[in-house]
Amino acid sequence: MMFNMTWMFSNIAYFNNHFDGLTRLFEDCFVTTPALDSIDQQILNELREDARSPVALLARKVQLSRTAVQARIERLERDEVITGYVAQIGDAYEKSLVQAHVLLTVAPKQTAPVEAALRGVPELRSLLSVSGNFDLIAIVQAESIGRLDAVIDAIGMLDGVERTHTSVVLSTRIQR
Repeated sequence: MMFNMTWMFSNIAYFNNHFDGLTRLFEDCFVTTPALDSIDQQILNELREDARSPVALLARKVQLSRTAVQARIERLERDEVITGYVAQIGDAYEKSLVQAHVLLTVAPKQTAPVEAALRGVPELRSLLSVSGNFDLIAIVQAESIGRLDAVIDAIGMLDGVERTHTSVVLSTRIQR
């Protein structure tokens, strides 16, 4: 039996035209990350340290022309490696906050509603999906132990949260 390439491509086109949602779903399952070379990594590291760093300064640090660095940054933005630039909170204010990692066990099929509820918690800094005995780790910061206690209680009372375990951060040894 001979393989008919014309038939295959016409059917792929038909599939793509009629099942665009399925095609996008299939493509999302096989997302590839762009390959970054050592210069891209250096640029990213410099921008992590100071997102407002001038392109000319970045160019000197990575030993490329300003135009070449600008083109790399534009490519990193286009490829969604860089998705935005954020304000970093000052060390003095950051150190005044009390931080905790709240490990959550979530009831089956309740992760999406729990995540949606947690999005409304202003003290939430990050939410991680993890493997192991817990399903999620919520990283929260509050201005006082009392407020942190109230936030942790509120998280534990969310519908779908079966159990929590909290570790209060005493100090940050390395932050990058």
